[in-house]
Amino acid sequence: MFLLPEIVRYIDDYLHIREIEDWPNAVNGLQIENSGRVTKIGAAVDASTRVLTQAAKKQIDFLIVHHGLFWPGLRPVTGALGRQLTLALENDIALYSAHLPLDVHPKVGNNAQLARLLGLKLTEPFFEEKGQLIGLKTRASLPREELVRRLRKTLGGPIKAFNCGPEKTKTIGVITGAAGSEIDKVAQEKIDTLITGEAPHWAAVAAEELEMNLLLGGHYATETFGVKALAAHLSKAFKISWTFIDCPTGM
Repeated sequence: MFLLPEIVRYIDDYLHIREIEDWPNAVNGLQIENSGRVTKIGAAVDASTRVLTQAAKKQIDFLIVHHGLFWPGLRPVTGALGRQLTLALENDIALYSAHLPLDVHPKVGNNAQLARLLGLKLTEPFFEEKGQLIGLKTRASLPREELVRRLRKTLGGPIKAFNCGPEKTKTIGVITGAAGSEIDKVAQEKIDTLITGEAPHWAAVAAEELEMNLLLGGHYATETFGVKALAAHLSKAFKISWTFIDCPTGM
C-alpha cells in the first residue's frame, strides 16, 4: 500500500501545515520519508529512540508525533540523532510531525480534545502566539474541585493545583503544553482558571498575586490527545489500523 504521498498531502491540508507559523525547529510536516508503504499508523508525543524502537517492534511504518526530531536545532548526524535516523531508515518508518498546527485544530487539536473531554462547551479561541490564537476559553461556572476532579480523571494521573482563584470558576482557559510561563498574559484576558501542562516556579507566585487558579496536568499528559485523535481520523479515512506509543517523560 504505497500511500505515503497521499496521506501526507491529506494531513498537510487538514492541519493547514503550510499556513500556520511555528517555531523554526518544529519542522512541521514530513520529517523522514520511507519507501512509500503505509500499513500501520503510530502516534506518539515525542520522536525519540524509545518511541522509534517501539514503532519498529510494532511494525509501524507511519509515525505521527507532536514534537519532532529537530527541536535541539542544527546538529551533526551523530549520537542520538544518528541513532534515531538509523532506526527509522532501517525499519522503513516515515515520520510526520505537527506542533502548533495540531494544538490549534478545532477538531483533533490538543486543546479541543482536552476541553471536550473535560465537558467544557461553547469554547472560543484565545491567546495569540505566532500570529494565531492557540488556546481555548469558555465561560463556565464550575466548582473548582469538580474541575480538578475532571482533569485528574481525564489525564489519568496526578495534577498540581494552585488554588489561588475563585472557588467557583467564571472563565476557564485551556492551553496544553507549557503555557504556565505566560500566566500574566493569560490573566489580561480575564481568565480566572488556567489549565495547562507545566509552569516555571515563579508562575506559582504569579498565580497567587493574580488570584488565579493554575492547574498543571503535565506537559506530556496534556498533549497525548491530538496525536491520538489525528491517528484515529486517518485510520478511518484510509482504512489503516493505528496504535498509540506511550512513552511518558515525567514532565
